[in-house]
Amino acid sequence: MISRFIALLLIVILSPILLFTSFYIFFLDGLPVLFKQKRAGKGETFFFIYKFRTMKKNTPDIPTDKLSSNPFYFGGNMLRKISIDEFPQLLNILKGEMKFIGPRPALHNQFHLIQKRKELKISSLTPGITGWAQINGRDKITENEKIELDKYYLNNQSIILDLKILLKTFIKVLSIKDIN
Repeated sequence: MISRFIALLLIVILSPILLFTSFYIFFLDGLPVLFKQKRAGKGETFFFIYKFRTMKKNTPDIPTDKLSSNPFYFGGNMLRKISIDEFPQLLNILKGEMKFIGPRPALHNQFHLIQKRKELKISSLTPGITGWAQINGRDKITENEKIELDKYYLNNQSIILDLKILLKTFIKVLSIKDIN
């Protein structure tokens, strides 16, 4: 419940940035401004995650590190590097599909990741905007490393660990490291 209240408060506070970003995307690359993508949620369910669109229209629905050419429209990669593209996930928190901290939800077609998370009971956690794997490599680590980091988070959950993840997330975002 507290997560939903904070998400709503952040939407209000960040509304100028949300509006500016929406207009920027619209004028540079047209509609849609947001995109939704099928992701694996808690308990082997699926939901649609919301993000600002940073890539050109009709970009394949695969992890960014698997794309062979530059998928970004002008400035889209910067929106991603400073994580503004993640702000619409506040809507997912409002809907109860995500939390601020937890394992990042896998793409619907990352079958190995989804299966391993199920086997290790990581899928019992609500996915998050940020998590232990994101502050320990983000897009620069392998799927198996993500699984191990998610397992660590599952076995060591605490308010102290969540605060550490939150602090390190802000440091990572400000340093613009480990992002494809």
